[in-house]
Amino acid sequence: MSDIRVLVAGASIAGPALAHWLRRRGAEVTVVERAPELRPGGQAVDARGVTKEVIRRMGLDASVRAARTETAGAHTVDADGKILETYRADDDGGDGYISEIEILRGDLSRVLHDDTRDGVEYIFGDRIAELTQDADGVDVTFAGGDRRRFELVIGADGLHSALRAMVFGPQERFIRHLGHALAFYTVPNEFGLERWMLDYQASGRSAGLRPVPDPTRAMAMFFFTAADLDVDYRDVEAQKRLLRERMSGMGWLAPRILAHLDDTPDFYLDQVAQVVMDRWSDGRVGLIGDAAFSSSPLSGQGTGLALVGAYVLAGELAAAGWDPAAGFAAYEARMRSFVEANQEMGRLHARSLEAGPDAEPDTGLDEAAFHALIERALNGVELSDYAGVPDSGARVTSSAQA
Repeated sequence: MSDIRVLVAGASIAGPALAHWLRRRGAEVTVVERAPELRPGGQAVDARGVTKEVIRRMGLDASVRAARTETAGAHTVDADGKILETYRADDDGGDGYISEIEILRGDLSRVLHDDTRDGVEYIFGDRIAELTQDADGVDVTFAGGDRRRFELVIGADGLHSALRAMVFGPQERFIRHLGHALAFYTVPNEFGLERWMLDYQASGRSAGLRPVPDPTRAMAMFFFTAADLDVDYRDVEAQKRLLRERMSGMGWLAPRILAHLDDTPDFYLDQVAQVVMDRWSDGRVGLIGDAAFSSSPLSGQGTGLALVGAYVLAGELAAAGWDPAAGFAAYEARMRSFVEANQEMGRLHARSLEAGPDAEPDTGLDEAAFHALIERALNGVELSDYAGVPDSGARVTSSAQA
């Protein structure tokens, strides 16, 4: 058994992905998740550019592709449903507006959990209540009362990271709101939706429907300008009231989609926000994914940052002999430019939505610089092979053979 024990907070995407690589590099891994079980559904997330290579190195390409939404592309439409513009999933080599690998957040979480559950300890329905660190380790007290010691603790607990607040300071110090809100939830597919996403935009608001693997269901999506949004992200009923208010008078299919608000099992609404930090570690505690560097859903790269970050963080820690100062510093040096490019893409997308569907947004960049930014956001991180670092190899599971 390894003498390197790592606690990871969060079992969505970044947490299980990090657990995969830490385990392969020789660590003993525990993942704690405050929810009682894996959360299903969620918005569609994408794998583009270098992220696809990380999935291949994980040995999960087949299982991830098997769980895709199989979306063929997207149509923007007017209030009468007339198609205005079309984007295909094979545009830009599969890395376009609708990516070749598009999967529901909950489905990707399940794939990652299935891959790691036999070699990783998962604790559901619990959370970190207190922690203190010294030169050699971190003492953790769980809300359930258990007390344990780890060599490293990593926060992968999302935009509203409790671990980040506990170790690094108040949320408002790091969260940058982009002036918009996003809501999504599943609805019965009474709209004849097949393999094409539909998107309707009007006056700083948008409503949309996208296909999901279950053809009897569809994913509803709403987006609206909300510089003044002030609602508790845990108060679902208040969020639903807010969405109805902000979408009042919206045309197209919006009223029919909103009619399902009270019977949906998986409603989600939050501000579109980024996390901006000068450093992603403090002693033996580090952060990854949205907890460290959320780029917002508008970047289309939150999942990519989580998966690539997991590969790099585990690799750099192992390459440094599990020395936290050296490992975390190398992780930040390798990831920082990649993160900043994706955060800039998120900010540019936010400004384009403010300009409206018919306007030409001013990015402040000439065409060459803009394309260079896109390339840096997709592929702007070097994936070291970590030669000489322990690697137990990708474990092929039944899910990977699906």
